[in-house]
Amino acid sequence: MTLEAGLHDALPGLRTSSREPDRVCYSRDLWPRHHIAVRRGSVAEHKPALVCWPENTDEVCSLVSWCADRGVSVVPYGAGSGVCGGVLPTPETVVLDLKRLDRWRHLDRETGCLEVEAGALGIRLEEDLQAQGLTIGHFPSSILCSTAGGWVAARGAGQCSGRYGKIEDMVSALECVDGRGEVAQLSRRPRGPDLTPLIIGSEGILSVITAARLRLHPAPAHRAYAAFRAENMMHGADFIKTVYQAGLRPAVCRLYDPFDSVLARRGLNKAKRDGPKPSSRGAAGLGGAVLRHVLRLPGALNGLLDMVGSKRLGGCTLIVIFEGEEAIAEQALRRTRTIAAQCGADALGEGPARHWFEHRYSVSYRQAPMFMSGAFVDTMEVAAPWSRLQDLYEGIRHALGRHVFVMAHMSHAYPDGCSIYFTFAGSGRDDADCQSRYEQAWRDAMNAAIGAGGTLSHHHGVGRSKAPRMGDEIGLGVELVGAIRQALDPAAVLNPGNLLPKTPPPRKPLAPVPDTPQLDEQSQTIHARGDATLGEVQSTLQAAGLNLGLGDGAPSPETTVDAWIAAGAPGSPDPWSDPVDHLVAGYSAELVSGGALNIRPCPRRAVGPDLFALLLGTKGRVARLHSVHLRAPSCRPFEPLATTIDRAPAIAPSEQEWLDRVLDAASKVGSV
Repeated sequence: MTLEAGLHDALPGLRTSSREPDRVCYSRDLWPRHHIAVRRGSVAEHKPALVCWPENTDEVCSLVSWCADRGVSVVPYGAGSGVCGGVLPTPETVVLDLKRLDRWRHLDRETGCLEVEAGALGIRLEEDLQAQGLTIGHFPSSILCSTAGGWVAARGAGQCSGRYGKIEDMVSALECVDGRGEVAQLSRRPRGPDLTPLIIGSEGILSVITAARLRLHPAPAHRAYAAFRAENMMHGADFIKTVYQAGLRPAVCRLYDPFDSVLARRGLNKAKRDGPKPSSRGAAGLGGAVLRHVLRLPGALNGLLDMVGSKRLGGCTLIVIFEGEEAIAEQALRRTRTIAAQCGADALGEGPARHWFEHRYSVSYRQAPMFMSGAFVDTMEVAAPWSRLQDLYEGIRHALGRHVFVMAHMSHAYPDGCSIYFTFAGSGRDDADCQSRYEQAWRDAMNAAIGAGGTLSHHHGVGRSKAPRMGDEIGLGVELVGAIRQALDPAAVLNPGNLLPKTPPPRKPLAPVPDTPQLDEQSQTIHARGDATLGEVQSTLQAAGLNLGLGDGAPSPETTVDAWIAAGAPGSPDPWSDPVDHLVAGYSAELVSGGALNIRPCPRRAVGPDLFALLLGTKGRVARLHSVHLRAPSCRPFEPLATTIDRAPAIAPSEQEWLDRVLDAASKVGSV
């Protein structure tokens, strides 16, 4: 009996297909490495055995259970817009397309939440909400071809993250099906225990996300636009840092390097002239040949731009957009203009910002002509604290520049750091040479990111493209994710081969910690031992005009940081009020089994799940906090976001069962 026939016997109502066109369509995601292979004729080397379209959560449970009993792999699939190789089935794989699970289950205007199924397409979801005067605030460049479940699985970020945060800040609950076919409802608890951070960013290897309850906001009544010119990238970065550390939260705050700024100005000037858009149909002709030749000399091209210099190219362009009530947005913009003047940034008016907003999804359509021309193009999004951002920018730009032409912009900013989004293009003698250059560029860039103390991914995720280096960033965290997987998917049928490296990295001891709290004034974080008291930490901060912002419910100053975190950090700032900020940037911990977990500081990352959930509010069941990098702001946000979402929902029986399984499995990692 074939796989399809057996599944039809067990689930006669399930929609399935083993037709060749469907198997080809579901053989990969949008990893650019695959595009090179397709160009040379390898269209679909990883076709699944079967594609299924369940209609509801019960069908997902039954299908996963049936596959687990038979050792058949299951790959959850949203819209296929991932760019890291997260989808790569085998001939024995069932692809589980969730797009028929796209219903709104419950819209709660009072608390500002929408429970929506995982297959809901982003653009339609947002347009339907805005028709009712609401927004999620999540606008990834892929919004036209990505789903709510995909956003959660990849730990993604949208273009308005400067006000609304990343997707992990928008989830108040998840419905998930584990690798045994059992369903659980998981609720976010900012004080813990909380399993949602372990599912967000798990890229389909821990569970199938079938629904999410997402936070809503009133659709913006007004937008205030401005653009500025900075002398160079680091001057522009200083402007962004000052804006966010002043408590301002522009929905959009983006800094483009000199060459990217030249392209933006050309686009703006064309728009002003209302001229016809140039056709890309001739990309593979004479223009394509010239492009391929130029891109084979990336060192010379990058060197030429460096020699010309930022000033001669017109400097770096800053785009700033505030959203909300008109009076508040305009007041925030006036404060931003003052900061720009103090930082030496020249005002450019509203035009560049309005033009960016009107064309903000256009970049997604510019890659195909590049591949048609015989070249290749890709992006790399990294992040680091402000104190390490220059090293990250220069290190990766230099590493990439040996192999490809590179440009960059900064976006997704936070009070303690920022993301850098590199776009790079290259070419070779033939497709084999293109692939070789592409892979070498990625290897060197990842080495540079790790060497500079940055994260390998801020919002695209890991997939298979970055999995080999995942251990260099999270160390024993790789084994922790593997243990959680064993607890939730004992047969390892969910998306095997994705996210985790093939072999665990070498174990390392706990990173050294200074005896007294050490302040990173640029990033406004403080590195303290787990056995330091809150009083010691606060004393160091107050001398620099900073504080932990502790309020009602905070423990006594004699409480150790470890005990405070284990209890759920009572009294710490409410993350629902300022989703752009966060409590902990990095940490190290000694597992109860003896293993050492070192997670270096970063404003946000998308390198697997957020393992800090194993420590926050779990009363030491998994680990003892050895040290922590805490955020220490000098001020609160100018405009806190209001919500009545329950901060401490009751733990459902199914959630408690998952929680016990996960914490027990994690507590055993690291034992000899």
